Amino acid sequence: MQKRKIIFAVFFVAVLSVVLFIGSNPVSAASILLKSGMKGEAVTRLQQDLKKLGYFSASPTGYYGDITIKAVKNLQKSHGIARDGVAGNDTLSLINRLLDGSSGTASGGTSISISGKVLKKGTSGKEIVNLQSDLKKLSLFTLQSTGYYGDATEKAVKNLQKKNGLLQDGVAGNATISLINRLLGGASSTSSRGTARQTNYLLPWFNEVSKIFKIGTTATVYDIETGLSFKVKRTYGTNHADCEPLTANDTKIMKKIYNGSWSWGRRAIIATVGSTKIAASMNGMPHAGRDNKPANKYITSRSGGYGAGTNLDAVKGNGMDGQFCIHFSGSKTHGTNRVDSGHQAMVKKAAEWANEKLIAIY
Repeated sequence: MQKRKIIFAVFFVAVLSVVLFIGSNPVSAASILLKSGMKGEAVTRLQQDLKKLGYFSASPTGYYGDITIKAVKNLQKSHGIARDGVAGNDTLSLINRLLDGSSGTASGGTSISISGKVLKKGTSGKEIVNLQSDLKKLSLFTLQSTGYYGDATEKAVKNLQKKNGLLQDGVAGNATISLINRLLGGASSTSSRGTARQTNYLLPWFNEVSKIFKIGTTATVYDIETGLSFKVKRTYGTNHADCEPLTANDTKIMKKIYNGSWSWGRRAIIATVGSTKIAASMNGMPHAGRDNKPANKYITSRSGGYGAGTNLDAVKGNGMDGQFCIHFSGSKTHGTNRVDSGHQAMVKKAAEWANEKLIAIY
């Protein structure tokens, strides 16, 4: 009887120690298996950690149900772990590594923040500029920072992942960004600082700008001579961007830039798409459409002397008949399929202006 009491006491103390340890620390990877149907403090901790990482939006309940399973699966999918929805050693170790990376550094929190946002091919913005800057510091990226996640950035991320034993998916998720923070010792750029300045404005149209400034995307056009700006939407075009002013007021501003008369004359501009500024050139001649006719339908007379054909006017009520052209580095005309030297000269002028001024335009 006495022996049973001793065994029970030892067992009770051991269990109590484990419970107290789990209750006072982040979820540990030490042989803990959390799965569907379980409940308790360990599950609450898991849900809290998933919430910090942006995978769990509900209030922590301490019960491992469908929402928790889905959150765990999404985390596992993002980081190349088997998607079983079970928080085993591999998953819990990953969570611990990610949370270590988001705890900040002694240098005052200058590391990339872990917000759950995944940076991948096709995305653009300040975060990409910062990522490229950090990859350059690690000697993995040799080009200028453009703010667009293209083939070169994807390749650099894969090389980083390969060198450090991460899944080589070319996606800069939490694990990859945490790794960058550790390698740079807290000296990396951050998406929250918002002060990273773009250094290259001469971006190629094919395979880069065309993917940033997609059909249906809006942009702000800044005329470097007058200082006037207006909004446009890319509505057509493959060799370059065929655009339309967004509103009647935008059309009014554009016409003012051309001194009140539409013209084929080229002008140096900066096109801002999201947070990416791009050197460009525009003409000021509306053509190939009618504002008062249905878009993409055959009409007998189009603006700019284009005659009968498809009505290339998608933005209605803006006071412009048809669309106008915006060219970028290496873009071509649709009629000749050749690079237009006049537009390219204006693109170069815009890039030189942007590099000299080194200011945020908007």
